[in-house]
Amino acid sequence: MSLKFNQSFKVQAVEKALNRGEGVGIENIAKELGVGFSTLQKWIRLSKDQNLEHPLPEQRQAMMIEKRPQDWNLADRLSMVICCDSLSDEDISKTCRERGLFSHHIQQWKCDFTNEKASSSSIKKQADVKALTNENRALRKELNRKEKALAETAALLVLQKKVNVMWGSNDEGSLQ
Repeated sequence: MSLKFNQSFKVQAVEKALNRGEGVGIENIAKELGVGFSTLQKWIRLSKDQNLEHPLPEQRQAMMIEKRPQDWNLADRLSMVICCDSLSDEDISKTCRERGLFSHHIQQWKCDFTNEKASSSSIKKQADVKALTNENRALRKELNRKEKALAETAALLVLQKKVNVMWGSNDEGSLQ
């Protein structure tokens, strides 16, 4: 959620930051005001350029358009992908800079839209994974049963040899 601060608040925040006492950092003032550190720095920079109180139309438009990539809704993402589809890499970068994006965001969004079919196939993949998991579980169960049977058979053979040694056996006697 992004907060919108009015111009008078921005001016007062910049004045407070510029007139801060010695040993007081801008970070502390930003925390105190509930503003991001980089935002306060941006306001200070704009005030030095004398653009804070009355931003230029381009800056006003940029402040309205610029938002985090994850805040873009699907319609805006699609329109941006369509807008950038016919542009060169340089023009895509320029357009992205104007809107606070990177070109990799556009590429990812394009992949997301083109892989919409993949989301329906992902349901199929999930079903396949579940079937394989069940098959794996059944095979492990069978393997465990066979290992127990083998261990039991081995134990019986060892006992049979011991009985033959203790009681004597014609089979073993003929071998010696």
